[in-house]
Amino acid sequence: MDPFGSEMRTPRLRGRVVVVTGAAGGIGRAVALMAAGEGARLVLADVDRGGGEETARALSGGGGEALFVPCDVSDAAQVRHLMDEASRHFGGLDVLVNNAGIAGDAVPLHDLDPDAWDRVIAVNLRGPFLCAKYALPLLMRGGGGVIVNVASTYGLIGAPLAPAYCASKGGLVNLTRQLAVDYGGRGVRVNAVCPGYVDTDMGGHRARLPEAERQAAQQRREANAARQPLGRQAHADEIARAVVFLASGDSSFMTGSVVTVDGGCTATFNHGTG
Repeated sequence: MDPFGSEMRTPRLRGRVVVVTGAAGGIGRAVALMAAGEGARLVLADVDRGGGEETARALSGGGGEALFVPCDVSDAAQVRHLMDEASRHFGGLDVLVNNAGIAGDAVPLHDLDPDAWDRVIAVNLRGPFLCAKYALPLLMRGGGGVIVNVASTYGLIGAPLAPAYCASKGGLVNLTRQLAVDYGGRGVRVNAVCPGYVDTDMGGHRARLPEAERQAAQQRREANAARQPLGRQAHADEIARAVVFLASGDSSFMTGSVVTVDGGCTATFNHGTG
């Protein structure tokens, strides 16, 4: 008999229907895999059809239940369809993980094209707004639920050459708090996770750079992460653990919380430049 009772532990998300946006790779895929391991039924959304279908196959191959729905979270009609499919396929919705995001151009604001600004805001802030808008009726209809927003430490501090990204993530942090105020009494908890440096390539941004620039960008990230108290980048699984905790009943008295998972980045100065 296991003295710690781990063999008897009930999966924390058993039977829960969980929508994860940006599920084709990185943090989103890690969240989906971990949630499935906790018994969740997954609805996966991404603009990357190939990556999203690959995540769905990985879940199904491991015995999980997964549905992939191609979706651009900045498009209201596509988001509404996503939530309709979750309801139609699984009968409802219990958890929304707003993870989809893009980094945008690394330029100072006076050099930033207005269309580039609009695209970052559309995905990183309008996207979570739309997903919450169409998820909330389903969550409330089921008696309550959870929204977890994946924001960023760049939503808590200023950062070099990231005006649109910082603005979008700062907006998402405070949207988290605002939704917690409006919907706590209706049984919906809303929290945010703010990752720091994570060893992923958001949106494949670095992969599209010439080889020399890609290597230089990776080296800058690693050097900046090394200045943090924990001295390294996070693994996607380390962010996923926090997301699954907030999605589960283990965080039952948390709402409006903004949880940093950043290796101590925001606890000290980071003298890096990007």
